[in-house]
Amino acid sequence: MKVMPGSVNIRELARVLGLSITTVSRVLNGKAEEFRISKETCERVLQAAREMNYTPNSLARGLKLDKTETIGLIIPDIANPFFADIAKTIEQEARAKGYFIILCDSGENQEAEVELVWILKNRKVDGMIIAPVGLRSRHIEELYQSGFPVVIIDRYFPDLSVPYITTDNFQGAFDAVDHLIRRGHKRIACIQGLRGSQPNRDRVSGYLEALKRNLIPADQELIVGDSFSEENGYIQTRLLFSFEKPPDAVFALSNLISLGVIKAAREMGLQIPRDFSLVSFDEQPFSAYLVPPMTTIEQQKSEIGRLAVNVLLRYIQNPRPAKPVAIRLKARLIERDSVKQINIPSSSSK
Repeated sequence: MKVMPGSVNIRELARVLGLSITTVSRVLNGKAEEFRISKETCERVLQAAREMNYTPNSLARGLKLDKTETIGLIIPDIANPFFADIAKTIEQEARAKGYFIILCDSGENQEAEVELVWILKNRKVDGMIIAPVGLRSRHIEELYQSGFPVVIIDRYFPDLSVPYITTDNFQGAFDAVDHLIRRGHKRIACIQGLRGSQPNRDRVSGYLEALKRNLIPADQELIVGDSFSEENGYIQTRLLFSFEKPPDAVFALSNLISLGVIKAAREMGLQIPRDFSLVSFDEQPFSAYLVPPMTTIEQQKSEIGRLAVNVLLRYIQNPRPAKPVAIRLKARLIERDSVKQINIPSSSSK
């Protein structure tokens, strides 16, 4: 039998062979022996499939089985190195487990996020991993309560009964500010991100607790900002250093905020750490190559990604546990040269 090569579906393959779709399907799915299909028929089907470049329609098969082996991933900003790194790990881990990712960028817009959730569900993804952008969670709660597998990463809602993986933001912020205080800083500004979001609230709480434990009164004038963006870091730094008594250190609550701080400092002719010290929440590959190399709080980005995939697959493949998974990973302080020592202890006399 001579046929023209080309991609065909199972219906066309059956027509060319003069066989039923059911017979051809059983041969291609390895069930010929079970249904007593002759060896000769099997050879004809397999030969024709090779010659006609037949490729199984995995999507159609997945829809029939109510499983597409795809995962929807919604992140706030693919240009943000933090989320880009997590997305890369999630894609690699999912692929290793036999799943593929549909990546969506909500652009830090909650309305877009709500729409993307609806689109992905209608695309029949098996589950979703979401890094929420806003303060509303009803669309995520309704998704999860409907029985749909979903895991939240990074930003989360403490009162929402949905599985999440995040960083211990309180501990990371406390360590950052405590480090500044131990280096002699007392007037420490905090440039925060999205107010009301749980990671931001936890980081500000860690900042305040470090001041409290070191008997330094909190100055609300030094707690500024409203988004995890470079623009926010830039604007707030310009304002902070217009004060009659500017800060001696800045704690930036994200990597993008810290870049805005650095840009503003250079424009104002300020040098880090000569004029003020800087610590950033989020470690990035470029942190060690800045001038000076920047002290940071490192989050376990790869671990967040790996855990997110494995937790989600557990929810996809097994009955839902009574209590949702809630994981907070420890952050790590990486000391570099962006923090100076103000009160160098004098050596004790002999």
